[in-house]
Amino acid sequence: MTHSDTPAPPVPPPGRRRQPGRADARQRLTPLWDTLLALAAVAVDVILRATDSPQTIAGYPEPPRVTAAVWSVACAAPIVLRGIAPRAAVALATPILLAAGLAQAHSASAAMTVITLSYTAASRFPLRQAVLAGAVVWAPGLLVVVAAPVPDSPVTLSPGYVLFTQVLLALVCFFVGRTVHAQRASVRALEERARVAEENQRALADQAVADERRRIARELHDVVAHHVSVMGVLATGARRVLSRDPAAADDALGSIEETGRTTLRELRRLLDVLRTDTEPAADLTPQPGLAGIETLIEQVREAGLPVTLHVDGTPVPLDPGVTLTIYRIVQEALTNALKHAGNATAQVRLGFEPRWLTVEISDTGRGPTPEPRRVGHGLVGMRERIALYGGTLRTGPRPGGGYRVYARMPMEQLGAPVSERHER
Repeated sequence: MTHSDTPAPPVPPPGRRRQPGRADARQRLTPLWDTLLALAAVAVDVILRATDSPQTIAGYPEPPRVTAAVWSVACAAPIVLRGIAPRAAVALATPILLAAGLAQAHSASAAMTVITLSYTAASRFPLRQAVLAGAVVWAPGLLVVVAAPVPDSPVTLSPGYVLFTQVLLALVCFFVGRTVHAQRASVRALEERARVAEENQRALADQAVADERRRIARELHDVVAHHVSVMGVLATGARRVLSRDPAAADDALGSIEETGRTTLRELRRLLDVLRTDTEPAADLTPQPGLAGIETLIEQVREAGLPVTLHVDGTPVPLDPGVTLTIYRIVQEALTNALKHAGNATAQVRLGFEPRWLTVEISDTGRGPTPEPRRVGHGLVGMRERIALYGGTLRTGPRPGGGYRVYARMPMEQLGAPVSERHER
C-alpha cells in the first residue's frame, strides 16, 4: 500500500512563511511605471516636434503629424514590456527601430527606448546575453547612421562623430546596467547568507532543545523505573505477609497505590517531554484495538471499498500496545487501498497461531507505481511498530495484481498468556 503514499508538501517552519512585502508591491507596480515611462517618452517627442522647426527635425524632413505620432507610439511600445518581459521587449524593439530608422521617422521616444532597453538588459541579463541584447538594440540606429548620413543642417555632424557618440552612449548604458547588476547580485548573496545563518541558528537551537529533552527523558525514565521496582518489591512483600499480617499488607498496598500514582504522573511528564511541538496533545479517548478493526472496516466499506475480514485461530488476550499496532497497520493499509487501488476489493486476515501472530491486508487494485528511490512514511511507521515487538513486515505487489501487506510477530513478545498458547 505504501507504494502510493504521497508525501505531504513541505511546510515552512514558523517564522519563515513568505509574507507580501516591498518586493511584491514593487513587482506589481512595475508595468504601471513602465507604461508611464513610455507615455512620458511620447510626450517628450510631441513637445520637441511642437517646438522644433515646422520643416525639419534635427535636419531630417518632418513626416506628417499623424505618421509621426504613430511612429512615436510604436517606438515607445517596447518600454511597456521592459519590466515583465525584457527579452520580448528587446525582440519587439529591434524591427520597430530598424523600420523607423529606414523611414527616417526619428523621434525622442526611439532614443528613450534604446537607452532604457540597453540599460535593462545589462542590469538583468547574464553578461553574454546582456552584450548580445545591447548590440541588437543599438544595431538599427548604428546601421542607419552608416547607411543614411545626417542631411545638411545648420549644424553639420559627420557620420563618424555621430557613430562615436552613439557607441559611447551605448557603453555608458551598458556599464551602468552592469554596475546595478553587480549590486543586486551582492544583495542577493548577502540575503542568502543571512537566511542560511538564520536557519543554522534555528537548527542549532532545535538540536539543543532536543538534546535537553533527551537528557530530561533519561532522568525521568530512571525515576519511573525506580518507582516500578519499588512497586514490585512492595507487591511481593504484601503477598507474602497477607495471611500472617493483614495490617502490614494493607500498608504495603497503600504504598503501592501512592507509588503507582506517582509513576503515572512521571510517565505523563515523560511523554510531554518526548512530544515534539508539531504533535497534538493526547486526548482521553481510549486507543483503538482489535475490537475497533470491525468498525474501521465498516467505515472503509461505506467509503466505497468492499472489505472482508477473516480471523484464523482463536484470538487471545494481548497487550494494549500490540492491539494498537495491529489496528494502525490495518488502518494504514486500507487507507492507501481506498485512495489508490481504484475499482477493487480488499481483504483483511488475522492469524492467531501458537507461535506467531500474522496480519495480512491485500487488495485487487492497480498495483504499485514503480518509485524505487522513495519510501513512504506509512511503510516506515508500520516497520517501526512491528520491529518494536520483534516482528517483520513484507510489502509488495501481488502476482495477480494489487498489493499486499504482511506482518508477523512472535507470540512470546506480545503478552499472550503462555497457558492459552500451549492449550491451542
